[in-house]
Amino acid sequence: MSIQEIIQSGANVSITVGTNDLLQFANHLIRSTKEELESTILAKQKETYVTPDEASVQLHVDRSTLWRWAKTGYLIPVEVGGKRLYKQSDIDIILNK
Repeated sequence: MSIQEIIQSGANVSITVGTNDLLQFANHLIRSTKEELESTILAKQKETYVTPDEASVQLHVDRSTLWRWAKTGYLIPVEVGGKRLYKQSDIDIILNK
């Protein structure tokens, strides 16, 4: 029985672990954490941003509505170099409501 199986079983036991088993478990933790981080980073890199004009067209609202939504926290723009941009994922969430 491996360390992962013991942990997943939820058993409340005391165990003595050999160095090879401990090293194998540590490598498993490192691999799984690395995979999670890589998928998170890739998801963030794929984020696209749109201008206020593009956002207003997609949402079928006036730019003043975007400004009001920003004040109320409904759709918050990201400011990059003094320009306001909207995350496409945030717009998609609103459209899917």
